[in-house]
Amino acid sequence: TLGTQTDYRDGEAQTDPYSPEYIVRSGSVAEILTLATLTWGRGLPAGQAEMEIIDRIREKRAWEAALPPMDSPSNIAKRLKMMEAMERKEWAYREEEIDKLQKVQMEVFKKLLQRREEDRNELNAMRLNDHWQNHQKAKEEKMRKIQRDCALMLRKLIAKRKNWMGKLERRDIIREYNDFASQTYAPLSRIGFFPDNNSDYYAVKNYYLNTFAGLCELEKSAPPSIFPIKIKAPKPKCIITKTGYIKRSGRLEVVLAQVHQ
Repeated sequence: TLGTQTDYRDGEAQTDPYSPEYIVRSGSVAEILTLATLTWGRGLPAGQAEMEIIDRIREKRAWEAALPPMDSPSNIAKRLKMMEAMERKEWAYREEEIDKLQKVQMEVFKKLLQRREEDRNELNAMRLNDHWQNHQKAKEEKMRKIQRDCALMLRKLIAKRKNWMGKLERRDIIREYNDFASQTYAPLSRIGFFPDNNSDYYAVKNYYLNTFAGLCELEKSAPPSIFPIKIKAPKPKCIITKTGYIKRSGRLEVVLAQVHQ
């Protein structure tokens, strides 16, 4: 059973510790019964705080045993004085516990505030980054528009500089056909010419090739001697096995022959 692990092993059993039955004898009080309020997860297993509580319970039980009996006025006054002192001690201990608890709460609040401040700073940084990115995109778009406008104005100025006197010039057909960048070869779209609209203008349109009736007519006009297909299968250059595969030695021989040639 060393290598066996079942679904019922003790490591996965999440139960409370076993508490056996007990009987309290008359006239005696077991010290362990004072810890009956402690349960698993709430005081058990015992730590430093639980040990302090156990010591305080023992001290209080010893103090109760040391109280004088109420059989005389002097013992009653002494008993009241001891009870008042114990009550002040209890209040002082309670105040000390409250101070410790408040310190722990303050530390937790500080951590929560620090975490909230970090989250807020991170969110603000993300918002600032997004805002900066938007401004950068707007800036780049504006710079591109300025550059486009600058290029357009430069082209206009260059065109005006060619005829700065404003003289009317006749069309020079020879110069236009000699310059492949002229309007004859590459007209601009802004003057009303769109080359993509007539992209199939220069495509060959044949009636005998593009229509079924033309194909039938072309087949009738062709001599019957051209229809039988006579194709000879090429001979393999390599050694082929029965299954149709080429051996590696055959491929190497072909490569060596090509290198030799």
